[in-house]
Amino acid sequence: MTDLDYMKLALELAQKGLGFVHPNPLVGAVIVKNGEIIGAGWHKKCGDLHAERNAFADCDSRGIDCSGADLYVTLEPCCHYGKTPPCTEAIIAHRIKRVFVGSPDPNPLVAGKGIRILRNSGITVIENVLRKECDRINDIFFHYITTHRPFVTMKYAMTMDGKIACHTGESKWITSAAARQHVQRERLRHTAIMTGIGTVLADDPMLTCRLKNGRDPVRIICDSDLRIPLQSNIVRTARTVQTIIASAEDSDKDKATVLEVLGCIVLRLPRVDGHIDLNELMRVLAKKYTIDSILLEGGAELNWSALNSGIVSKVLAYVAPKMFGGADAKSPVGGLGVDTPDSAFMLTDTRVSRIGEDFIIESKVKKKCLLG
Repeated sequence: MTDLDYMKLALELAQKGLGFVHPNPLVGAVIVKNGEIIGAGWHKKCGDLHAERNAFADCDSRGIDCSGADLYVTLEPCCHYGKTPPCTEAIIAHRIKRVFVGSPDPNPLVAGKGIRILRNSGITVIENVLRKECDRINDIFFHYITTHRPFVTMKYAMTMDGKIACHTGESKWITSAAARQHVQRERLRHTAIMTGIGTVLADDPMLTCRLKNGRDPVRIICDSDLRIPLQSNIVRTARTVQTIIASAEDSDKDKATVLEVLGCIVLRLPRVDGHIDLNELMRVLAKKYTIDSILLEGGAELNWSALNSGIVSKVLAYVAPKMFGGADAKSPVGGLGVDTPDSAFMLTDTRVSRIGEDFIIESKVKKKCLLG
């Protein structure tokens, strides 16, 4: 196996923490000595051992000496005390010879200090090994730690002629069961899921994660005028799944009180262009509720508002090989739209993959407003 092979294995291990390490990053580690893997680990959940220490524990439990070994880790080792001691201390104590690092850690508490500590201790550090792949698995963490705002993924399913529903409004189902299962994994990946009141009124969804041993995301409903029915699935299950209703400052206070009694958290926010201030919502969600990521499963109007507000970081489109037609059939993004092609919201770092008969197109949003 090559250095790249070992780092690929560390990446696979890192993904095992998906959905449970929030707000920490996904990290995997592999220890190699004399061409043999002697230990491996990953960060399993927030508060538990980091990947490097889990890998060392793997070796220690079997009495394996790590002296002179190589460590492959997807993210720069931490060098500060948090819920666990610094991983740099463990690396030095186990007398590791070389450390191969995938991504630098943008956390101001680390940000190159971990690598400097290792080098100052006589350990050889090789940086940027499969960095693009290592960066990609932690796009949420990197965004959150540097902007202090949630990473918002705008997700939708559409036909190849760009329709999210028939002209009748029927939309179940556009994509295959395999694609819908992939969506459940995205619900696990993100801390929260957000939709608009129109979706709640039309579909009465649960907005939960249906993966075995999964974790339900925090549910966020954009409902400026508090139209959500008290008998809706969202409200009925608010005591078991954390539910935040984002409303306008001038919405019905009495209904807000009832919703809170039923287990919902009601936020009252300023209005902007007729709807709640989405940037202010992002600020509150990050600061007060430590929400680092949101899967936006909204309708066309909310999608436009989110995109136009500059809160969208990524677009995730599921495309089915079918066509609905219909001049009045809705497309994924509504609203007024841009005035000219030159003012389009530009996408970058696009990846296309196939799942069953459907396609997944993922892109980062290149042109978005700066958040204060």
